[in-house]
Amino acid sequence: MSANMVALAYLIAAVLIILALKGLSSPESSRRGNLFGMIGMLIAVLVTLQLPGVQNYAWILGALAVGAVAGGSVARKIPMTHMPQLVAFMHSLVGLAAVLIAVSAVYDPAAYGIAADDGGLHLASRIELFLGTFIGAITFTASLVAFAKLQGLLSGTPVTFKGQHFVNLMLGIVMMIAGIVFCIDPSWSSFLLMLAIALVLGVLLIIPIGGADMPVIVSMLNSYSGWAAAGIGFTLGNNMLIIAGALVGSSGAILSYIMCKAMNRSLFNVLLGGFGGQASTVGGAATVGDRPVQAGAAEDAAFLLKNARSVIIVPGYGLAVARAQHALKEVVDSLIASGVNVKFAIHPVAGRMPGHMNVLLAEADVPYDIVYEMDEINPEFSDTDVALVLGANDVVNPAAKTDSSSPIYGMPILEVTKANHVLVVKRSLSVGYAGLDNDLFYMDKTMMLFDDAKKACETILHAID
Repeated sequence: MSANMVALAYLIAAVLIILALKGLSSPESSRRGNLFGMIGMLIAVLVTLQLPGVQNYAWILGALAVGAVAGGSVARKIPMTHMPQLVAFMHSLVGLAAVLIAVSAVYDPAAYGIAADDGGLHLASRIELFLGTFIGAITFTASLVAFAKLQGLLSGTPVTFKGQHFVNLMLGIVMMIAGIVFCIDPSWSSFLLMLAIALVLGVLLIIPIGGADMPVIVSMLNSYSGWAAAGIGFTLGNNMLIIAGALVGSSGAILSYIMCKAMNRSLFNVLLGGFGGQASTVGGAATVGDRPVQAGAAEDAAFLLKNARSVIIVPGYGLAVARAQHALKEVVDSLIASGVNVKFAIHPVAGRMPGHMNVLLAEADVPYDIVYEMDEINPEFSDTDVALVLGANDVVNPAAKTDSSSPIYGMPILEVTKANHVLVVKRSLSVGYAGLDNDLFYMDKTMMLFDDAKKACETILHAID
């Protein structure tokens, strides 16, 4: 394949990946966006395999087969509740790939076509390897820690120690010095020192992060993986990898900014603040006093919903844990058939990763046109009969607006308190990932239904019918 044909094919692949990102910006076009992305990546892979420098197809095809079988098997078996940790684990693989390529390039520059006349590395290649290596290494270990926290292998409580930020700063400075030394006078000692510190930094940067900030961290690691891929793309001289990596890196950074804004926090505070340190597991013991609540039965909830003119449903992580999306869809269908106007309200950080609730509802075939983002739906709560909250906590906590001493004060929330009635389905009064009690549960207009979200939806459906 000629150089012009390769450039044209890569251009087509790049356009398809850009269209994929465009499609993923909306649930309605996400399937089409995924299709564009897959076609674009397939073109990029096939064209890359035709390049003159590619050899030993047996190893390449063997690796592709192993990856395809492993990826397909995991994708089929993974439940929606484990999707955030799967994404974090995939980010770690991108970082590891960048590190392994960098190590190979330093070991044998000629194999990558980047060797200088003396057999060493050009200065430009050293800088590219330096950037790709430390970003990839941080992405690798940081993503593994995020995966372990999300999977429950490590506690979601922030791990902090005295002088932690100073230690991170010193390690970062030493890592940069080692990288600069490698760029000036390449040697294995400076390269491996830089790599080792970057791997340690990846761990130290994530262990102080609490459960409430995990959605931002997953998004941020997505950005890191993109920049690592772009850096290695320069080393390989592969324009497609540079473009795809830059797109992922920039889009992940923008998404992280949007999510930080939705939490009224800066990325700096997310990395250093340890927000959400007292997070509890779903169904855990409540860390609240003896404040009275109005508890109701499923029949009471069904009566409220069936006789409402309008209902806004707020899904949260508890809905995902209970795998209640299909049962909820049946309730929604029954209410709509009865003439009730039903809408869904999605907070930007609901769940444990960006778009978690959107994917959950799409899995149950909830129509896209009744699913609204926070800014669109908030003005409608004041004209709503019933706000149904399923498994959500922090994103509906009125303390964000009323309590200036609260850690979440100033965070935009779904304003369910403006509805005429609030129905909360939750296993207990346990706190959310921010570790805070929720005044919503104790309001006069709130009725608590203490049950698993799936069982509650099934019982409510039976009572409605």
